[in-house]
Amino acid sequence: MASGFHDGSRTLQDAFDTRALADRIDGLLVEDTIDEGGRAFIEARDMFFLATADAEGRPTCSYKGGDPGFVRVIDEHTLAFPNFDGNGMYLSTGNVLVNPEVGMLFIDLEQGHRMRVEGAASIDLDDPLKAEYPEAQFVVRVRARAVYPNCPRYIHRYKLVKRSRFVPHADKPTPVPQWKRSDWAIDSLPADDPARDPGEREVLGR
Repeated sequence: MASGFHDGSRTLQDAFDTRALADRIDGLLVEDTIDEGGRAFIEARDMFFLATADAEGRPTCSYKGGDPGFVRVIDEHTLAFPNFDGNGMYLSTGNVLVNPEVGMLFIDLEQGHRMRVEGAASIDLDDPLKAEYPEAQFVVRVRARAVYPNCPRYIHRYKLVKRSRFVPHADKPTPVPQWKRSDWAIDSLPADDPARDPGEREVLGR
């Protein structure tokens, strides 16, 4: 694999005498494929952080959550995840359409492990996987360029209290977020948004 280091990386590595260590880690731990251990780790996660940038290189980072397994490893080179209803801004996924380079950070906050995946993302509004995710708007696929564990030293330990009730499930209606029922939002919602007329759906404050 070609190293991902550039002049900026090398400048700081040389300033702090870590070039040899960085090259050792890069040679030993960084892969361009997802092995079975990586698959198990990724598919056990119920959240990750997604870093993207627009065509001018202006970055953003977003949280993506779901049930464990919502990120699927399709093969050793590819993973996929659904895009659920959000605030309608499409900052991260919009970036993918103009700049496919992404970074994904998966963390096990209970055990203190983390993994990075970097690669090129694509969006197909008719991806066949969409049917396997209730209420998914579309599916994002990422072709991995670099897959590697990350130092766990500064990971604080957290325990799961409860998973979000807003994650869609095929066997029950998804609650409506209270903010969509607010005066400032409701008249700007898409015509088919359930928040316009929640009916039997529960309205929750988050």
